Amino acid sequence: MAADRRAEAVDALESKLGHRFADRNLLERALTHSSVGDGSRKVRHYERLEFLGDRVLNLLAAERLIALEPDAREGAMSTKLAALVNGRTCARVARRIGLGAALRLSAGETKSGGRDKDTILGDACEALMAALYIDAGLDRARVFFLDAWAEEFAEIQTGRSKDPKTQLQEWAQGGGLPAPRYELVHRTGPDHAPSFRVRVLVEGQDPEEGQGGSLRDAEKAAAQVMLMKREGAQ
Repeated sequence: MAADRRAEAVDALESKLGHRFADRNLLERALTHSSVGDGSRKVRHYERLEFLGDRVLNLLAAERLIALEPDAREGAMSTKLAALVNGRTCARVARRIGLGAALRLSAGETKSGGRDKDTILGDACEALMAALYIDAGLDRARVFFLDAWAEEFAEIQTGRSKDPKTQLQEWAQGGGLPAPRYELVHRTGPDHAPSFRVRVLVEGQDPEEGQGGSLRDAEKAAAQVMLMKREGAQ
């Protein structure tokens, strides 16, 4: 039965968390999507917990970054922080701990693949962090966070960093801004050796330009310039 499979998924999830919830209603709320309900009654879902969980994640990630990189500049750490706690990263963590199978979704949302949607998984992961913090305290939440986010921190520490376009997009997303936009300024040179100049625009930031032998390289160069300007301004 579907209910039995979900119960097994919830048990497995608690094992990954290293905590058995004393408040079962709190856990259910953290796992309940807003699509659940028949319209005649209110069902408590995870959106308010998501708000708190975002703050818990930012605190724990910032705390760990400062410990790992005591001499890093604020701008560099802000970029890494945004990458560690954005929706896509939370969704990756959610998949690793089997969160999707434990969620309560409407039949329609389940049919449309909601258990594997980045937005749902990322939001639910934040809500779960809030629930863990409330039920078990910050120390237990920290232990889980350091284990669940170990791959992301390893990526930062070993230098397997994302390309500048991805970093800039994650920084913008982390600040609640629209995705960066790229505009072709001009193309010069012969067909066999073209040169492209591209401008990148992010809301609230001065436009920056970059040049490269392909559109993608020029976009990456422009993104890198903006990242460097940001870090230098901190």
